[in-house]
Amino acid sequence: MKILFASDSFKGSLSSKRIAELLDEAAREVFPEAETGKVLVADGGEGTMDTVLEELHGTYRKIKVKGPLGEEREAGYGILPGGRAMIEMAAASGLPLVPEDQRNPRKTTSYGTGMLIADALDQGIRDIMIGIGGSATNDGGMGAMSALGIRFMDGEGRTLRGCGDDLAQTADIDMSGAHPAIGETSFTVMSDVENPLPGDHGASYTFGEQKGASGEDLESLEKGMERYAEIVVKKTGENKIWEKGVGAAGGLGFALLSFLDAELKSGIDTVLDMIGFDEKLKDADLVITGEGRMDWQSAFGKVPSGVGKRCRKAGVPAVAIVGGLLKGYETIYDTGIRTVITTISGTMDLQEAMERSEELYQDAASRLFRAIACGMELNKI
Repeated sequence: MKILFASDSFKGSLSSKRIAELLDEAAREVFPEAETGKVLVADGGEGTMDTVLEELHGTYRKIKVKGPLGEEREAGYGILPGGRAMIEMAAASGLPLVPEDQRNPRKTTSYGTGMLIADALDQGIRDIMIGIGGSATNDGGMGAMSALGIRFMDGEGRTLRGCGDDLAQTADIDMSGAHPAIGETSFTVMSDVENPLPGDHGASYTFGEQKGASGEDLESLEKGMERYAEIVVKKTGENKIWEKGVGAAGGLGFALLSFLDAELKSGIDTVLDMIGFDEKLKDADLVITGEGRMDWQSAFGKVPSGVGKRCRKAGVPAVAIVGGLLKGYETIYDTGIRTVITTISGTMDLQEAMERSEELYQDAASRLFRAIACGMELNKI
């Protein structure tokens, strides 16, 4: 029997790699003759770059960039075999980079993310993947595009910095100075957000508050985004405003599709394709996946759903071990996951569960393998 481990990390407690090690130990207690294999996976959000780099033996390149508030900081991106680059927006423009008392998407910029893209182009890379989760910004991607040589101007021809407040000032766009390698490069945007750019479910109203915007800020950002989008469509000839996912990362998805002709893809599917997951599935008898917390969102682009769908297509049973279950978790069964086991084995608070994460995970894995062994015995009757 061959068992494949393909779990997401448990944020703040267990890495995907450590989970695979714990699963291997537990499996050998019950199935000492079993063959095991591990695949490090992520869904395109924060941490995806590190996971993919380790799985594919890539390298990490660090450069100086502008952070969300325009401050100088160090950030990096991954260079993968075959001349591909993996960029995480959160590395240069992420919300955790902004002190809580300074969070305001009217002031933050995605310029640093554009600097990472520009550096990858300067390195001769022509296949770039960009994960756009965890942003601190709501600038419509203006900052990132500015770093790539695209000039945004106000009504008097002055160059705009590229932050949320500048959206409403946008009057013209000059693309003549855009990085010359853009047209030669394939860009893939990894996101599972389906929000359009404007409207009640758009970038500003859906995500602005969690980035520090007040009610008045949200109204201002929304009006600005509408004006900015109108100018972008006029200049590019491409109307991406209402496409699913362009509202991700404060509208960076919109800019990447409009100016770079990027393709928006599911984060987990992109990662699974990159690591050759389907090929690894061919001789597997069982797959174990999971994540720290499972709820109704888990069935929409998270690691267990992506793994479950691939396993169902291949005819390989998949089960999940998770830290906790919340409302609507059962929708995961629709993706091909057969059952879900929790690590929590008694009454405890989150802090205790985090502190005992390894012990609890190994116990849950042992329970799962013993249940599987029991099922195999029953199958013989």
